Amino acid sequence: MAALIKAHVELQTVKEDRRVMEEMSKTRKLTHSNPSWYCPETGIYSSKYPSINLPSDPFLDVVSFIFSHKHDGTHALVDSASGLSLLYSKLLPLVKSMAAGLHHLGVKQGDVILILLPNSVCFPLILLGALSVGAVVTTLNPLSSLLEIKKQVRDSNATLAFSAIGRVDELGNALEGCLIVGVPEVLDLSSQPISGSVFHKLISSDPEMAPRPRIKQQDTAAILYSSGTTGKSKGVMLTHGNFIAMIELFVRFEASLYDYPSTANVYLAVVPMFHVYGLSLFVLGLLSLGSTVVTMRKFDGDEMVRAIDRYGITHLHAVPPILIALTKRAKNADGNGFQSLKQVSCGAAPLSEKSIVELIEALPHVDFIQGYGMTESTALATRGYNNGGVKKYSSVGLLSPNIEAKVVDWVTGALVPPGSIGELWLRTPGNMKGYLNNTEATVGALDKEGWLHTGDIVYFDQEGYLYVIDRLKEVIKYKGFQIAPADLEAVLMSHPEVADAAVTGVRDEEAGEIPVAFVVPKEGTSLSAATLMDHVAKQVAPYKKVRKVYFRTSIPRSPAGKILRRELKNLFVSRL
Repeated sequence: MAALIKAHVELQTVKEDRRVMEEMSKTRKLTHSNPSWYCPETGIYSSKYPSINLPSDPFLDVVSFIFSHKHDGTHALVDSASGLSLLYSKLLPLVKSMAAGLHHLGVKQGDVILILLPNSVCFPLILLGALSVGAVVTTLNPLSSLLEIKKQVRDSNATLAFSAIGRVDELGNALEGCLIVGVPEVLDLSSQPISGSVFHKLISSDPEMAPRPRIKQQDTAAILYSSGTTGKSKGVMLTHGNFIAMIELFVRFEASLYDYPSTANVYLAVVPMFHVYGLSLFVLGLLSLGSTVVTMRKFDGDEMVRAIDRYGITHLHAVPPILIALTKRAKNADGNGFQSLKQVSCGAAPLSEKSIVELIEALPHVDFIQGYGMTESTALATRGYNNGGVKKYSSVGLLSPNIEAKVVDWVTGALVPPGSIGELWLRTPGNMKGYLNNTEATVGALDKEGWLHTGDIVYFDQEGYLYVIDRLKEVIKYKGFQIAPADLEAVLMSHPEVADAAVTGVRDEEAGEIPVAFVVPKEGTSLSAATLMDHVAKQVAPYKKVRKVYFRTSIPRSPAGKILRRELKNLFVSRL
């Protein structure tokens, strides 16, 4: 990617981008001496926190690591709609039962299992059971189209899939060679199961029959799909060691900074478990602390408020649309609601200053923080640790322990100090193993020294707090979900009346960004924007839908043929 940006044919465009951003950063440049956490000789930013020793045993899987931590937590998982809960005393036996059931079903170490489910009590049981037998899990939005599901199953070589019961027949007919298991919406161990239910047979297996394979930390545990720094979505291979590091350096470290016990914390799982953000917290990390996770199957603002009060939610992790919904309802509250909330955290997408100010005014007693991480870093990078009295709400926080960073001038390749902007590079114990079956993309994102080139334009202030300004990469972030423009462009180009097309993301107060398409119709056709939006909507998940279409006679491209997306953004602004 860096080589592409530096290409001569695009140099003038890049220099102009750089000039504008340097103007933005002039007021941020400070003249203080170099801080101890920044080395001017190497250009490396280090965490201000002491390093943490990670497990050295090469034969350690993430499930064993989670359950090696002792605590006195009571309720592990609770279904927000029904109130049915799963006790910690039952959690490990059920994980072992799932593992035994999968083993009996023929699942072997290295087999790939697709989880196509919304948030539920069952989701962690399936994932933990699969990982404990050495299987590899890949996740996908349950609202994905059949075309998208087929693509991921084919790319990941999944042979078993867990989905909602209502989609079993549809998926069974479409996914040849992949066994589909229907999962109930609610796990009620006290009721009679559906007769002949494969899922019930799995969860009811003898836990003593669970296999004990030798799993290495370096073994792949999950394949999570991400748009990466450029191009189409790719399978990010994350290892057991990556997840162990994430749990220790993100979830457990953050919990250690506060003076309240983790077992007293109640988290509302609104962020999807199929996303690295939700998976890291609600499916893995928090279960090692004994905290309670209340799962919401589908986001609804009013239901979120009821759940906060009903279950005494203390921690809410959100993406911008959820935070905006929370703020709106907090403003209209009579002053008695939301009293249990201690902390609200936002991540996965940019958040406007206006949204931050409104939240803090509406909930002054709540600690608000932001964080930054990527699928490719197993969500590891920074957190807005506000325990020391410093509250920099617009920052995404400080580097977590064991995390290193560089800020690199994307034109010259020079390493820049605090106060100066550049592309963020990360070296973390959570950095991915690589992209599945894509050596070229892996080499472009992860260099020989282990630095992950994020594609995000950032700067560190003089106190070590990170601020994200813009992105070099093309990915669109809609409500925290990543959308590759190239994927939507391919769908648009499949329409017989489209000659050329380009997609870019434009800022939106509620969603963060929305996909906007610029289309060149073939001569003699009478295409409408509604027709094209409907064409795309039928082939992609709802969150990927194109929200606006503009017709043009040509698409702005560089001499090398690369779409000039910044020009598209300018075209959109000029139409407002």
